[in-house]
Amino acid sequence: MSDSTNIGKFTRRGAIGAAGAATLAVTVPGLAHTPGRKPNFLFIMADDLGYADLSCYGRREYETPVLDGLAAQGLKFTHGYANSAVCSATRVGLITGRYQYRVRVGLEEPLGNRELGLDPSHPTMPSLLKEAGYHTGLVGKWHLGWLPNFGPRLSGYDEFWGIRGGGVDYFTHKVGGNLDLWDGDVQVEEVGYMTDLMADRAIEYLDGRATEPDKPWLLSLHFTAPHWPWEANDERGRAESARLDEFGPTIPGSLDITHFDGGDMETYAGMVTSLDANVGRVLARLAQLGMEQDTVVVFTSDNGGERFSDNWPFTGIKTELLEGGMRVPFIVKWPGLTLPGTETDVPALSMDFLPTFLAAAGTTPHPDYPSDGVDLRPLLAGGTLPERTLFWRFWAKDQKAARRGDYKYLSIAGNEYLFNVVADPLERANLKFRQPEIFAELKAAFEEWNAGMLSDPNASSYRFTPEELADHFGWDS
Repeated sequence: MSDSTNIGKFTRRGAIGAAGAATLAVTVPGLAHTPGRKPNFLFIMADDLGYADLSCYGRREYETPVLDGLAAQGLKFTHGYANSAVCSATRVGLITGRYQYRVRVGLEEPLGNRELGLDPSHPTMPSLLKEAGYHTGLVGKWHLGWLPNFGPRLSGYDEFWGIRGGGVDYFTHKVGGNLDLWDGDVQVEEVGYMTDLMADRAIEYLDGRATEPDKPWLLSLHFTAPHWPWEANDERGRAESARLDEFGPTIPGSLDITHFDGGDMETYAGMVTSLDANVGRVLARLAQLGMEQDTVVVFTSDNGGERFSDNWPFTGIKTELLEGGMRVPFIVKWPGLTLPGTETDVPALSMDFLPTFLAAAGTTPHPDYPSDGVDLRPLLAGGTLPERTLFWRFWAKDQKAARRGDYKYLSIAGNEYLFNVVADPLERANLKFRQPEIFAELKAAFEEWNAGMLSDPNASSYRFTPEELADHFGWDS
């Protein structure tokens, strides 16, 4: 692209510069701190956390000291993207390492059809790591299909504890009056705040891994926080939970636990700071067990923020292909590879973690299912990546997007735009006519990419009525 401006800058926030990182990339590519040992992977995903919802990304109303500290110990991405603007589709991209539109379940945004799910025959991050000698566990949200045909243990995880659907009440662990909490394939009842319980279970997983110190592991820790319902771990939150448990779907204007009349900034702050504190508990246990220096830690979100999020300096929220719906916190601490206190503005996507983790584990994607992502290790070590074009689409309002370099093609309900999202992160100045060549190139690239993806206008999510959209997403009908 002729007018693409600088991309791939690596900035120094710590004491060591990028030159040292480039040397590091040559001398110890992909190694954990202990020479010759495959790294462990602790992949932490928040749910609906906005770009600026951590204080290290700009949140002003509260502090997130644990995740700020993780960013200070590793590499902070300022152009990290989710694969989708909604959660189930991003999770398909993450676990398969491919654009979600290559598989049928990826067309469901959100996944509402209980007859659909991730085909257990499809190679996944956990199944491929398992073949490479890893123990694999998922604690938290699955949202890729229901028993008996779909589930974490059918798609490569040795252990699972968490929820199968999109969200539950933080205290009752129910949705629509139905319990959704599982230990493996057994439904269970637990007492406690969901974010606390997930951290408890993650710590149990780490304790179990400590009994096999030579066996590497993957722990996917997929929190539900700060996804609705809006309940902090306090008396107000418990009272709200009791109200929803009593009235549930009968509350006027709400769709079960979405309760659009609930929540406020104080509640949201409580949910995010609880998430931060519980990540701290898990990281503390990792260090106590002596596994910190052999473990890669990633923190990110499945899509942009919702009602009470701070997505500044972007516009747009969850479900929208404006930057605020896709740009997310993205932090990687990789002992022996990332330098403390560094930042990068190179774009990266959820699906990049599969090829990155597999390469570090000494294996590759299945040849019949090549990854659409790239190995991030050169970037993590202070280098950069070859320029590439990233793509998104979302069925509601017929949204389309493609980014290459500083430029982004965007189409919403047939209205087309070209933005320089580096110079204009608010996406206000439409450069479509000022730079027609770049606009045409990116639009053509999107059309070519889209022609190779699946499309099904009969997907259940495509059939939401305007009223259902208003309820489910909080949109005006």
